[in-house]
Amino acid sequence: MDRFADRREAGWRLAGRLATMRPLAPVVLGIPRGGVLVAAEVASGLGAPLDVVVVRKLGVPMRPQLAMGAIGEGDVLVTEDRVVRSAGISQAAFDAVREAEHERLRTLVRTLRDARPAEDLTGRLCILVDDGIATGSTSLAAIRVARSRGAARVVLAAPVIASSAIPRLEAAADEVIWLVADEPFAGVGQFYENFDQVPDTVVVDCLRIATSRTRDDLDDED
Repeated sequence: MDRFADRREAGWRLAGRLATMRPLAPVVLGIPRGGVLVAAEVASGLGAPLDVVVVRKLGVPMRPQLAMGAIGEGDVLVTEDRVVRSAGISQAAFDAVREAEHERLRTLVRTLRDARPAEDLTGRLCILVDDGIATGSTSLAAIRVARSRGAARVVLAAPVIASSAIPRLEAAADEVIWLVADEPFAGVGQFYENFDQVPDTVVVDCLRIATSRTRDDLDDED
C-alpha cells in the first residue's frame, strides 16, 4: 500500500500530479483542517493563491468518524441518507449534531477569515484539496460552496480516496484527481505515517505564509 510520510509530502506529490494546471492560474482551496497543509504545498508548487472552503463533517453520535453528512459556509448541507438509516439516527439527533457543528463552523470561519480574507472565485478555476476522502460528504459540501462563490470550474484533488466515493464526486466536480484509490477503506489515516490532528493555529500560519508569499510574487511582477 502506498503511504505518505505526512501531509506535506502528500501535498508536494499531489502538486506534481496537478502541474499541468499551473498555466490556467488556479486558486487552491484547502479543506480545514488537515487539507490545508496539503493544499499549501499544492499552492506553492503551482504558484497559486491559497484560500479555504470551510466545511464540517456531521459525525454519527458515538461514532464521530463515520459521516452522516456535512455542512459548509452559506448554509450548505449534505446528508448521507444511507448512513442515517443504517445507524438509526432520529431527526432530533441529526439536528442536534448539525447545530453543534454549525456553531463550530461559524467559529472556524471567523478565525480563518481573520488570517486570510476570502479570495474572489468568480469565473476562476478552483482546485479543492483535502488530505483524504472517505465518504465524500465534506467534499460534496465544499464543491457546492466553491460553486456558490462563483467558481467557473471545480477540480477536486486528494492524495487518497475511497474508490466507492469516486462516481458521485465525479458527477459533482468537473474533475476528480487522486494519487491512491483503495477499497475497502478503513480510514484516511492508514495511508499516512504521521496523521496528527492539526490545530487552528497551524492552519492560520499556513494561510498567512501563503498570503505573504503571493503578495511578494505580485510585488516582484510590478
